[in-house]
Amino acid sequence: MKPTLAFSLLVAATLAQAPARAQQAPRWPEITQQHKPWTRWWWQGSAVNEQDLTRLLTQYQQAGLGGVEITPIYGVKGTENQFISFLAPRWMDMLQHTLTEAGRLGLGVDMAQASGWPFGGPWVTPDDACKYVAHQTYTVAGGAQLQEPVRFMQKPLVKTVGQPIDIKQLADPITKNPNLQLHAFDQVRFEKLLPLQALVAYSDKGQTLDLTSKVDAAGKLIWTAPTGAAWTLYAVFEGWHGKQVERAGPGGEGDVIDHFSKTATQHYLARFDEAFKGRNVQPIRAFFNDSYEVDDAQGEGNWTPQMFSEFQKRRGYDLRQHLPALFSKEAEDQPHQRVLSDYRETVSELLLENYTQTWHDWAKTHGALIRNQAHGSPANILDLYAATDIPETEGEDLLRLKFASSAAHVTGKLLTSSESATWENDHFLSKLSDVKKAMDMMLLGGVNHTFYHGTNYSPQAAAWPGWLFYAAVHFNPNNTFWNDFGQLNRYVAHCQSFLQAGQPANDVLVYLPIYDSYARPGKVLLQHFDGISHGFKGMPVGATGEELLKQGFGFDFISDKQLRQTKTIGRTLQTGGGTAYQTLLLPDARLVPLATLEHYLQLARNGATLVVQNQLPTDVPGLGQLDKRRAAFRKLLAELKFQPSGTAGVQKAKLGKGAVLVGKDVSQLLAAAGVQRETLTDSGLQFVRRRHATGHYYFLANSTDKLLDAWVPLQTAAKSVALYNPMTEQLGLANWRMSAKGMPEVRVQLAPGESCVLETNSAALTGPVYAYQQAAGPAQPIQGTWNVRFVSGGPALPAPVQMSELKSWTDFGGDAGRKFSGTAAYTISFPKPTGAGEGWLLNLGRVAESARVQLNGQELGTLIGPSYQVFIPKNQLQASNTLTVSVSNGMANRIIDMDRNHVPYKNAYNINMSSKLKENRGTDGLFTAEKWDPKESGLLGPVTLTPVSTSGAGKMQ
Repeated sequence: MKPTLAFSLLVAATLAQAPARAQQAPRWPEITQQHKPWTRWWWQGSAVNEQDLTRLLTQYQQAGLGGVEITPIYGVKGTENQFISFLAPRWMDMLQHTLTEAGRLGLGVDMAQASGWPFGGPWVTPDDACKYVAHQTYTVAGGAQLQEPVRFMQKPLVKTVGQPIDIKQLADPITKNPNLQLHAFDQVRFEKLLPLQALVAYSDKGQTLDLTSKVDAAGKLIWTAPTGAAWTLYAVFEGWHGKQVERAGPGGEGDVIDHFSKTATQHYLARFDEAFKGRNVQPIRAFFNDSYEVDDAQGEGNWTPQMFSEFQKRRGYDLRQHLPALFSKEAEDQPHQRVLSDYRETVSELLLENYTQTWHDWAKTHGALIRNQAHGSPANILDLYAATDIPETEGEDLLRLKFASSAAHVTGKLLTSSESATWENDHFLSKLSDVKKAMDMMLLGGVNHTFYHGTNYSPQAAAWPGWLFYAAVHFNPNNTFWNDFGQLNRYVAHCQSFLQAGQPANDVLVYLPIYDSYARPGKVLLQHFDGISHGFKGMPVGATGEELLKQGFGFDFISDKQLRQTKTIGRTLQTGGGTAYQTLLLPDARLVPLATLEHYLQLARNGATLVVQNQLPTDVPGLGQLDKRRAAFRKLLAELKFQPSGTAGVQKAKLGKGAVLVGKDVSQLLAAAGVQRETLTDSGLQFVRRRHATGHYYFLANSTDKLLDAWVPLQTAAKSVALYNPMTEQLGLANWRMSAKGMPEVRVQLAPGESCVLETNSAALTGPVYAYQQAAGPAQPIQGTWNVRFVSGGPALPAPVQMSELKSWTDFGGDAGRKFSGTAAYTISFPKPTGAGEGWLLNLGRVAESARVQLNGQELGTLIGPSYQVFIPKNQLQASNTLTVSVSNGMANRIIDMDRNHVPYKNAYNINMSSKLKENRGTDGLFTAEKWDPKESGLLGPVTLTPVSTSGAGKMQ
């Protein structure tokens, strides 16, 4: 029987955590498909064919990519006769061809489960489409009747990315209309009466009456208000939100699903069962969902037909009895905050159970995993990520990235993926060194399975620059950095080979105070969660997280649900996924559920030392059985009898075998709990740490603009340390020594922006030592005549040039040089320099933007920055030497020329190259480079050789 891919990944995870690297000498882990970076593969219009699919997959494999995620998207104008409707038989033929060819080439394949995002399409019926709640109030005096009808007319709305249109010209439903690609609908609401969900009367005497059944088909209320009171009536209506699938390709246009409805999710997924029937889709590793973006439109999707019954079942009381509290705008109104919190918690659970878990269960029937971007959801995204096989994040903020990796760590999942380098800069400006910096940030955030965003399918017949997507970094063979792209991919693969091994080694669990956020009023009913800035902005947890990063404490966030699955083993905390931590921190949380507090204190009773920042929680959230829960909550807190701990500013309450510590300063608290910080952050280093069978892996990045050559302290015991440079592939046993505190210190040399991996081991390893470099004399310039020959690119190759002084080819190549994007080879002959040492450090100085270096016909390396230097062993230098540096610039200069001459290349339906920066927007609001000056290009120097001596004891000093 063929094992499922999910089972295969589980086996891979088990093997990765086994002591597979029990060798006696440092060596690079073998690179697998999963270690390599993958890419999002945009199929524009799904206008693909077998020949180009094979050609492109081969290029991706040769560039060092490990796999692709197929995402069908809007099409390119002029290619309409090549469009293939999403999930049509011809589309499935192309999918099967891709799976076959990818398998032959050793590439993995994931598939986005929508054409665009979020989940939706033409088969989504009005019943299954996303909904919103509308409400209206009426006042009726005692003894009187309501004269106006109980009705709510939905106002018409149409928002398009493409060709504008009057909604009166549209048929309902939207999928009946032609030219859906042309208009690129973003949101459509037709004028129609909304169905009544409830009509409830509230008197000024505290009475409540459900009048829903007394409203006839015409909206007339058959009811006379009881005398002796004034009545306010709340009517609740269910509206059609109208959100359309964003960036949809042919056959994928239509309504977005109701993510809170299990029925809607099941109906949506049934369309894939139908399309897959009779097809072999087993090679699909995972199905993918992009970020939850239902609510990046007017209004929000905040309702589902079963809301009242689901709320009653989950919260224990009838929401209809508290409609004034739900729709109140009084910020300090306690009933409002409590009902709002319960409503948001209910929505969170529905999104988790009816969408995420239902989708996950469906994927298993096809032997596949799910990869999910939960950020932006109106839910506890830690739980959504936890229900996902491969949680995926995006962004440039470490705390945001840690939400996905935390869920993976806490639940024992091997992989955390990322949508990477989406908007590093504006179009055509991002260098490989920029992407490298972005990848380091992902790795530091716990990501170990990156996806570039992204790579366009572009047929061979398409003119340069080929088909393009609106995101700013174009990872495709038409990009002039493609020649050197493989170096970046080798770097990422080396890093991920370590960071996919072993287990996370963070010491602190940080409780996510979701209920404090649920209770905060806002302009809309729902709160959307995306890192700290969306959902927790201004709350103590954000500042606490930043302080932990600064101080060098490794930590993961944990949800209430995950906390309640954590247990104490000795004095260690073990999460449901089997990951060990030293303590659990409550970051000044005000509202904590009774069950969470009970379990938290039980962990202490069983032997854990737990910490509370600032003060203990003050109350339970929500409204149901409030008095009973409050009483139990206060009784639990009363068990804590605090005394001075012996650490200034920290109070301690013994509880069973363990204790609870309270204090304002989080560093003092954690130190009092026995948690050691990694002081290496004091020197500007950033780190992520994992545990393997006989030691730890450290990924270190020099985020400063200064060279680091220092003894770096580690807070994990070791008898040997190996050092790996994943960019240069240099490795060996590191110089290390024992500090006065009995912990290892390792010598690390890192240029600005450079990174390395340390592997500590409890055994004394043998093998080659790491060669540290030390200047043995002054830098010597390479002087003479440079022969510059333009070898590939366009629009035309500039003429060859000879020069003695290096400068940008935009300054010496004439008009052709100013327009040129591509590669030029710089060649110079020079005599063997004088000086002592084991070799020479070749420094290219400034390079715009990447370079491949040859000396005497031998490859020395590919340099992508931010530093451009390579070591030359002295035996490679001859009496007379020939140095060739092949430099590739970016795409910008050729694009500038095209935009100035209005040469069309922005030919897509939907978004045509939106600009990140407003100064790069034309009169049409879209990206243009016509105002740019040509960008510096080529080898700028100065090019020098510095004699260096190498040293490396490879043992404790």
